[in-house]
Amino acid sequence: MRNLCMTVSFDGTAYNGFQTQPGGNTIQDHIEEAIRLLTGETVKIHGSGRTDAGVHARSQVFHFHTSSAIPVERWCLALNARLPDDIIVTSAREVPLSFHSRRSAKRKTYRYTINANQFPDVFQRRYQVHHPGKLDIPAMQQGLEYLIGTHDYTSFASRHSTKTSHVRTIYNARIEVDTSMSRAGTRDQGVLHTYITGNGFLQHMVRIIMGTLIQVGEGKRSPEDMLRILQAQDRSAAGPTAVSQGLMLWSVEYDELDDKS
Repeated sequence: MRNLCMTVSFDGTAYNGFQTQPGGNTIQDHIEEAIRLLTGETVKIHGSGRTDAGVHARSQVFHFHTSSAIPVERWCLALNARLPDDIIVTSAREVPLSFHSRRSAKRKTYRYTINANQFPDVFQRRYQVHHPGKLDIPAMQQGLEYLIGTHDYTSFASRHSTKTSHVRTIYNARIEVDTSMSRAGTRDQGVLHTYITGNGFLQHMVRIIMGTLIQVGEGKRSPEDMLRILQAQDRSAAGPTAVSQGLMLWSVEYDELDDKS
């Protein structure tokens, strides 16, 4: 028996999330079917975590056990030939049987993208949330910094979360502003990429953080409110859940693997 670890990129627009759901049409469903078509095996893949419907991934990691003797270097092309065009397996490697994509993960980074220019980008509209109103970006960055550290993030977790503990660690959180598509002399503010890196994330956690942070940018909340919301440990204290299209699983890191996936 072999344990194969793979990295997949996908546009989540048309799918019901990564993990298998009763309604079907998930990334996991399509990958498992591609493996079945390739090897004849019915396998269950295990992802580094689940993503919601409409959320994208630059680098999602999954593993599965197989009896297939197909050389590891042939798996990517073989699976991609059997997958939809918006799901692409980008790397494959053989790992010890003890490796688990979720339990072995040490750090994950999500990116959330807001287009703060006056007009939406027709080419990036699936991967950005358009916000034409003025945002106070320094206030948003200040508010974000209150969330760094080890805390109970109940306020930023879905009410439907089934985790026994909501304590997580955020190692880094920052906003990068790309003004390359902004027009000089206008009220364009650029494209805001918010990167949040942690040891794990709760259901809807990044989207609730972003929904609340947008309110800070709009002047509806102060940066210091982020700390008060965090300390409240009450979902009703935070803002709305931001829409899924702006969210992307950016990277997953492991101690056992030589490179970042």
